[in-house]
Amino acid sequence: MGLKTPLHDKHLEAGARVVDFGGWDMPVNYGSQKEEHHAVRRHAGVFDVSHMTIVDLEGDRCQDFLRYLLANDVARVTEPGKAMYTCMLNEQGGVIDDLIVYFFEPTSYRLVVNAATREKDLAWIVKHAEAFDVDVRERAELAMLAVQGPKARDLAAPLVDSQYREQALALKPFTSLEAGSLFVARTGYTGEDGWEIVLPAADAPAAWDRLLAAGVQPCGLGARDTLRLEAAMNLYGNDMDDEVSPLDAGLGWTVAWEPADRDFIGREPLEARRERGGPRFVGLVLEDKGVLRSHQRIVVEGLGDGEITSGGFSPTIERSIALARVPAGDYEHAKVDIRGALKDVRIVKTPFVRNGQIRIDV
Repeated sequence: MGLKTPLHDKHLEAGARVVDFGGWDMPVNYGSQKEEHHAVRRHAGVFDVSHMTIVDLEGDRCQDFLRYLLANDVARVTEPGKAMYTCMLNEQGGVIDDLIVYFFEPTSYRLVVNAATREKDLAWIVKHAEAFDVDVRERAELAMLAVQGPKARDLAAPLVDSQYREQALALKPFTSLEAGSLFVARTGYTGEDGWEIVLPAADAPAAWDRLLAAGVQPCGLGARDTLRLEAAMNLYGNDMDDEVSPLDAGLGWTVAWEPADRDFIGREPLEARRERGGPRFVGLVLEDKGVLRSHQRIVVEGLGDGEITSGGFSPTIERSIALARVPAGDYEHAKVDIRGALKDVRIVKTPFVRNGQIRIDV
């Protein structure tokens, strides 16, 4: 038996198929994974993401600490409630985790990190926080819902107290608001608009019921994965890990190289990797029959081999798509080894789908 979120009983009531995910009992689907996927693209779906780890940081040197801990530069975020996506690196420049950091004030920040990496993340953060006298507090008493889709914010708005509702609906992407007992952020992991709502665990079941009564589709990990793949959003453990740098995972844009004198963990090996170059991180579309899967070998004639990091069937495009690391070079076609047969793949610019629109030629 794994850890359970405050919504575990609600998932069972809704007929969810529950699986182990990072030590948590989580719903993979409630019936048709494809229907859940389309609900988010076309209307609204809700995901229980209470397994994610919420960490609040406080201290006079909190900003200095995060500028050292993270590859992106939190000093660039000056508007209260503003969010930033970044990676937390080890001394070798590998990715310990990718996360979102929310700025409240220079002495107060919130991090949301992955469930499967909770223990090592907390240990790493606490270890380095000591030198900056920063208080690290895990908020295990909170739950988190991700309401995603073109109708998501409108349908979720009644959860927000009326005195904060207008502000919540006016939030710009990657900003957040403390709305009474709720923390509302216009962020997500699907390529669609929506909110991620943090609330007291005791209040989560009632909020879940209200969303379902409003016509929001309950969605599991299966749809979450196909949606994030279409949006070309990386999955920790697949597209990057402790031995993969953000530059090799298409996340170079999350590294703040300036100012040049900012010392962050992993900077020196990351700069060396930038100087010597490395593989491309690309999107693939399968031109033949079959399904693209993680770890399949990519063959680029004359240049060598690469590897699929995330792959699967896209319900929106109705084609098999993937993210992959491939040899450096200027080319648009390659082969993928599917059970010993070489199949044609086309290299495309990602994302594949964003805000319900297919962004590639099919």
